[in-house]
Order: sequence, then C-alpha cells, then structure tokens
Amino acid sequence: MQMLDHGLQPQRTVLPETVFGDDPLLRLHKETQLGDGNIRLRATTHPEEIVITGIPVMCPQCGARRDWMVVCDRNEISIRCRCAHQWVERELTRSDYDAMIDVGGQDYPSLEAAAHAAGYDGTLAGTYLTEPRPE
Repeated sequence: MQMLDHGLQPQRTVLPETVFGDDPLLRLHKETQLGDGNIRLRATTHPEEIVITGIPVMCPQCGARRDWMVVCDRNEISIRCRCAHQWVERELTRSDYDAMIDVGGQDYPSLEAAAHAAGYDGTLAGTYLTEPRPE
C-alpha cells in the first residue's frame, strides 16, 4: 500500500485581525485589574438594601438589612456589615459592583484600612449612618 502525502499540507485557520483594544486576552487582563494594577481592594458604601435573586441581603450576625460596605477584590465581591461581619457573595459579579460605585471612589491598600476608614470595623455596630435614597 502506497501513501500519498505529496503536496498535502494541513489547512491553517486564519483568524481575523483584531483592533488593539479588542484583543480578548488584553480585555480579560484589564477586567481583572483595578485602578493602575497596584490596587488590591476597592470598596464602596451602599446605604440601600441589596436584593439578590429577589431576596434582600441580611447580615447573619446582627440582622442588619442595609448600609453595607461592598468590597471588590479583583473579581471577588464581598459584603461587609457595620458589625464587621463579612462574607463573599458569589451571586454578585464585578459588573454588579461597577454598577454600585459612583464616580471616583476610594482605593485602599488593605481590607482593614478600607473597613476602618469607612466605619465598618465593628466600632459602629448596630447603627445606620445614612438614610436610604427615596424611592
């Protein structure tokens, strides 16, 4: 039996050229970075209730239902109560966090610095410092 391999080359798939800003790997890298890439955490306060899949978030430690600190550590979103109880909320995404923050924001080098600066370190447990926005 004779094999014919003369002139047979495997077909190579030619991918379309991408615009510099449209490279999926560069986009993924940018999405997983915060600020200039040196910032480990970003946090924002959220005075209203947070409702996830139709269920309002409630602190399992003290029962608070609003006035949260929402912490973004790359793509992991945590909710922190004024009593200093914090948990990772797997149902919230980075885009949910981005929708909660206002222009500007504050960057912190550590979670402890963020919690202390915003009053979520346990010293103000049981208090609501801000009123929810009127509906």
